[in-house]
Amino acid sequence: MFWRGVLGYLPVNIVQGLVGLLTIYAFTRLLTPDQYGHYALALSVVMLVHTLTFTWLEAAMARFQPREAAGGNLAHHFATIYRAWFVLAAALGVIAVTLLLVLPLEQPLKLALAFGLVATFAKGLVRLAQEHRRAAGRVASAAAVDMITTAGGFAAGVALAALGLGGAAPMAGMAAGFAVCMVWVLPSEMKLMKGGKFEAARVGDYAGYGLPLAGSLILALVLSTTDRFLLAGFLNEQSVGVYHAGYSLANRTLDVMFIWLGSAAGPAAVAALEFGGRAELERTAREQASFMLLLTLPAAAGLALVSHPLCQVLIGESLREGAAQVTPWIAASGLFAGLTTYYFHTAFTLGKATRLLLAAMAIPAIANVILNIVLIPRFGVMGAVWATAASYALGLVASAILGRRAIALPIPWDTLARAGLATAVMVPAVMLVPAFGGFGELIAKACVGAAVYAITVLMLDAGGARGQLTRVRGALQSRLAPG
Repeated sequence: MFWRGVLGYLPVNIVQGLVGLLTIYAFTRLLTPDQYGHYALALSVVMLVHTLTFTWLEAAMARFQPREAAGGNLAHHFATIYRAWFVLAAALGVIAVTLLLVLPLEQPLKLALAFGLVATFAKGLVRLAQEHRRAAGRVASAAAVDMITTAGGFAAGVALAALGLGGAAPMAGMAAGFAVCMVWVLPSEMKLMKGGKFEAARVGDYAGYGLPLAGSLILALVLSTTDRFLLAGFLNEQSVGVYHAGYSLANRTLDVMFIWLGSAAGPAAVAALEFGGRAELERTAREQASFMLLLTLPAAAGLALVSHPLCQVLIGESLREGAAQVTPWIAASGLFAGLTTYYFHTAFTLGKATRLLLAAMAIPAIANVILNIVLIPRFGVMGAVWATAASYALGLVASAILGRRAIALPIPWDTLARAGLATAVMVPAVMLVPAFGGFGELIAKACVGAAVYAITVLMLDAGGARGQLTRVRGALQSRLAPG
């Protein structure tokens, strides 16, 4: 199931990766640094609101669907979740509109937040449908949802930015992308409720599982977004724009890889535990962790090594120099964050120990706020960068230790050592490429790094790379074979 998901979600993650880079390329040129800062602040608020309000229902949809399907209770499952969603959406709408009217915010920021609110409603419904499809193993349908919202939202945002909508344009484009997809998926989702009824007892079960998980995700967002608000408070919106440009470039590149792997790994881990027990989970988890390390460790190092030519190619001139200083540190942060979220946090969801996950996330979130308050006034944007890297490293250690109290996931130390050695061989090879700047330097360093790393990994057979390569080749051949 894991490898089927890896291959099935590959196209959507290629699209997400390309759109993520194009988003940075386009909006750092179409928007002024202040407008880009408004967009970054609005995006952070929208992410917090969505997570606080709707994420616990999305988590319940994914985790409880296999059990409800086996028991023949899917109609009640869907009816309970969707009706709970509509109640929450109504309450959120009243609160959000009131706050937008009374808070003394700049008009461009208010406009960005208003479009973000619309995006939140559409995104909530679309995410429920997507989690249902993932849990049911409908990889192609779940991937199509992602591609429509990602590509459509970007295209609409660029068009609106070109028309002069400013920092609200990316949020309006996001709202349009999710709204189009909502019109597509919602009718079929509503049919699944037929014959089902809202059951308060189910809401209690789902909330007991999902709310601590949502709380942990809120803490994760505190960890990833607090720095922007503190930068705006201590410095200005332009510093937020510089920081967000470098942060997005590094973090988005790695995040796409982790989301791709996590989309396949999560359902596969649940299925392994539910139908094969702890032994099958041990085997599946070790395979997943090894593959993650093989892909993401060199990717993080590579981003740090090509930060200057990458920023020259993708980021507008007004934000470029500052973003290049941010990128290497955020690459390390992205590696720590991805391994924590998409591997070590699986222990808490598999063991249904989401309250323990809340504790694991509180540690780095609190540390991040304290470090930002201490470092930003003294070191500016770089203080926020150092605080982020240190906090994510602390979060990885905390989650790895506390996760063993839920379910002990294996750590493939041998793969980590061999992949680390291959990465260490790659670094000086990339550094030997002359720094002549621009797209040429970026491609040259990327090709040299990828070739040296791949050869070294195969020579060391890190993580059983030779066997995995054979397996992937066989899976591709079977998918491409006629009939």
